[in-house]
Amino acid sequence: MNPRDGRSFQQRDLFGGQGEVIVRDLLEGKTAGPFTAVLACELEPQGTVGAHLQADDSELLIVLKGSGKAHIGTTEHALTEATTLFLPLGETLALTNESEREALHYLLIKARA
Repeated sequence: MNPRDGRSFQQRDLFGGQGEVIVRDLLEGKTAGPFTAVLACELEPQGTVGAHLQADDSELLIVLKGSGKAHIGTTEHALTEATTLFLPLGETLALTNESEREALHYLLIKARA
């Protein structure tokens, strides 16, 4: 499930963050109700994803490999392998990859209520 394989796209400075995120759409643009997206992501070393609102869907974030931090609203969470976080609709998320060498690999699973 490497984001570099298959249908993927690169994002730079996502939501005002810094660095590159490679995103692979595991549903290949389809939906599988109630799921609207399943995304395998790779955030480059010391990269960030800026704070952004979960405006349409609730979301699960599952860390596959690497370490970092997530800010959900005003609460900080350590990210390590197998960390799973729930982001309710209307909440904000920001991510930081703390490694100088390794990418942060994670899944985002989006679902409608």
